[in-house]
Amino acid sequence: MPEASSAPRTLGAGAARNLANTTKTPPQWVGVTPRWLVSLLPWTPVEAGTYRVNKVKEAGEAGISIECSPSDSADLPSAVVDYDDQPREYTLSTVTTTIDVQTRISDLYRSPMDQVREQLAVLIEMMKERQERELINNANYGLLNSVAPAMRVATRAGAPTPDDLDELITRVWKEPAFFLAHPRAIAAFGRECTYRGVPPATVTLFGSPFITWRGIPIIPSDKLDISDGTSNILLLRTGEKKRGVVGLFQPGLPGEVSPSLSIRLMGINQRGAASYLVSLYCSAAVLTEDALGVLENVHVGNYHEYK
Repeated sequence: MPEASSAPRTLGAGAARNLANTTKTPPQWVGVTPRWLVSLLPWTPVEAGTYRVNKVKEAGEAGISIECSPSDSADLPSAVVDYDDQPREYTLSTVTTTIDVQTRISDLYRSPMDQVREQLAVLIEMMKERQERELINNANYGLLNSVAPAMRVATRAGAPTPDDLDELITRVWKEPAFFLAHPRAIAAFGRECTYRGVPPATVTLFGSPFITWRGIPIIPSDKLDISDGTSNILLLRTGEKKRGVVGLFQPGLPGEVSPSLSIRLMGINQRGAASYLVSLYCSAAVLTEDALGVLENVHVGNYHEYK
């Protein structure tokens, strides 16, 4: 009898894939966050990269006399409003880096996705994440380092309780805009509320739900670091008109692709690699001391047993 043929009777999957188009995603980076702080801060354009905050001298309040319904025979009161001689100036900081892309690679493998565009897209996300970290932690202008001593509150027992947030609100009581906390600190506060039978209400912003306390949203950011199981919770008032916290940026940059972010081609080297300079300029300013407060020593590892 003739032997049975081992030849395939149908087209195999491996061979068929050679003719098929694979649907691909752009490069995905797990480090991308919503960056709510950048979205919620009012941003003020500055000229020449410098923003000066003029303040009234506190000692001048004693020299101001104001009367209500003075008698006709009394001399009218007088007042002098004096300004600080040396107001603080904020200079925009630079978040910057360069990236090289081999032109041979970008020429040959440019479809369906432009290699240069995708490389820059991931790099821009990394720079914007660094921007938010600097807004919170920068030694010169970061929010954590801009809180006045009188605006610092310590937790009563470690875990963030409703009483602790109430105490923080007494510091930033003039139109507070939002709390800012690490997600684990928010979870710790939620556990304390649940344990006390006062679950916090929620509000929807930017299409996402946020828990609130006393009607003030609690915004998550992983840039508020956790060290030895403790973190901080910030409370901000925002906007120039409210004498609050504002973000600073430089408009109209050469090569600008978004506010205060520019990309420039630096040239092509002898190896055929194109170099791009990516720069982002930013800072933040606290217009008055009572616009920013912090709850310190927030323990995030406290749990309760429910019976």
